[in-house]
Amino acid sequence: MMAFPKGFLWGGAIAANQAEGAHLADGKGLTTVDLLPTGKKRFDIMFGNLHSYEPLEGEFYPSHEAIDFYHRYKEDIALFAEMGFKALRLSISWARIFPNGDDAEPNEAGLQFYDDVFDELLKHGIEPVVTIAHFDVPVNLVKNYGSWRNRKLVTFFEIYATTLFKRYKDKVRYWMTFNEINMLLHLPFVGAGLVFEEGENQKQVKYQAAHHQLVASALAVKAGHEIIPDVKIGCMLAAGQTYPYSCDPEDVFEAMEKDRDSFFFIDVQSRGQYPGYAKRFFKDNNLKIEMEEQDEALLKNNTVDYIGFSYYASRTTSTDPEINKMTSGNVFGSIENPYLEKSEWGWTIDPKGFRITANQLYDRYQKPLFVVENGLGAVDIPAEDGEINDNYRIEYLRKHVAEMSEAIEDGVEIIGYTSWGPIDLVSASTGEMRKRYGYIYVDKDNEGNGTLNRSKKKSFNWYKEVIETNGEKL
Repeated sequence: MMAFPKGFLWGGAIAANQAEGAHLADGKGLTTVDLLPTGKKRFDIMFGNLHSYEPLEGEFYPSHEAIDFYHRYKEDIALFAEMGFKALRLSISWARIFPNGDDAEPNEAGLQFYDDVFDELLKHGIEPVVTIAHFDVPVNLVKNYGSWRNRKLVTFFEIYATTLFKRYKDKVRYWMTFNEINMLLHLPFVGAGLVFEEGENQKQVKYQAAHHQLVASALAVKAGHEIIPDVKIGCMLAAGQTYPYSCDPEDVFEAMEKDRDSFFFIDVQSRGQYPGYAKRFFKDNNLKIEMEEQDEALLKNNTVDYIGFSYYASRTTSTDPEINKMTSGNVFGSIENPYLEKSEWGWTIDPKGFRITANQLYDRYQKPLFVVENGLGAVDIPAEDGEINDNYRIEYLRKHVAEMSEAIEDGVEIIGYTSWGPIDLVSASTGEMRKRYGYIYVDKDNEGNGTLNRSKKKSFNWYKEVIETNGEKL
């Protein structure tokens, strides 16, 4: 193995809505994730079919307690420090800072909480890598403004981001605007708080909301660069190479189009303008994207400093309707790839695809990459003595880190790797605790039962050694 670059940011990644809990503590408002119960209703809502702006009686909402990072962050950060973390990617809950999203003044208790978390990280020599919006729009902005379909959210987001930059300018150098911004097209309520009315043109609403998020991202980049001299502000996408099922040119073209669903956002954030294929898509689908006069210049002059991305799996597509019946894995609806193994949740396991994806992104944008999510969701069962021998996770991560090393050898500039999630937390897609990613086990089940006690898995010491040797020993 080659050595990773000096100063490489090894660490892990969590999200406020999947870890913090304390969903109404100290003045926090409700967010969209706080309306996602477990079970069948969860998926109906995720696609934009919301039935109530309040949690329903009789339903279990996993985000309300999550793993209680809000009260246990010192304990958790101490464990991350023991592993040798150089960075922790985390997000700020918008509704902790502005409970309703449109408040005249920020919530001081929320601001102080993140001050305390950042101080604890810095005390242990851990760099905070902060996502401004990670799938949690304040519910008031959904109910009274229609969320990101409304241009007013651009202003609310700019105020929110500027508040964060001013408050934490001496503590946080690495920021990202929106988590997996391309998820807006696949899970519109999760990605943008969108709720659809019967019969409305959902495609029109999605792409108008996308434009508003892109303008808001550019304004955040502008504010961050003005307020924090040495700041690095990135975008973030849910990445994964799409393979054509065959060498039929129709399949190859379809794979290119699927990838463009993701690249569309990053093309704008990184290059500063809408690509030609997006303009044609708008024309072909009769989409009228409302823009203000200054939008073009804002996008052009405020591009991101780096590309953050998650990688869990590659995807495969075909134009053959019979082959398309063989669907597999996650929200991108990939066809089963006969050359790849799958996780317990049907996600393809493709370490080589990680290297391909990294090369593809770097070739396209020529900007530093930051791997901010990568990991294996699996059922971890403690032995009678309490040990958790998650060799399957170690094997998954070992192969992916090795391919990341190869990508760096290929000439790809990668500044860090924060695996998802270093401690067990609530699954974003299913709301489960049973689907575990961590090096640290949290005693809690899908129904919310458990002590919340933390314990180390076998992968804890494995990752510690990876960091100690800067990736030389896998």
